[in-house]
Amino acid sequence: MIALPAGARILLASKPVDFRKGAHGLAALAAEVLGENPFSGVVVVFRSKRADRIKVLIWDGSGLVLIWKRLEGNSFRWPPVVDGVLRLKPVEFAALFDGIDWRRVQATSEIPTPSVPA
Repeated sequence: MIALPAGARILLASKPVDFRKGAHGLAALAAEVLGENPFSGVVVVFRSKRADRIKVLIWDGSGLVLIWKRLEGNSFRWPPVVDGVLRLKPVEFAALFDGIDWRRVQATSEIPTPSVPA
């Protein structure tokens, strides 16, 4: 698992992109197609036409970071292909990146405090 900046918005581009594009090409796509500033600290997740590859674009304050991952013998769980973008919670991104069905993962809003019987 990769560590993302705390509080970063994580956006999933739901339409497949040309995976020959590098960091600057994907940054241009994020700006033009998704309407997002890739240099604002947003984390943008891109999918390939095949469901087995993922690219993650992050601005770390000093440069663009591009993470590329291919699953061996499996595929990522993607939402239906449509134009647009989905916002992911950090736990959903972690599941997606690990090849787990992220739609079945739920984040808890708070940790329950155990009660002590009186």
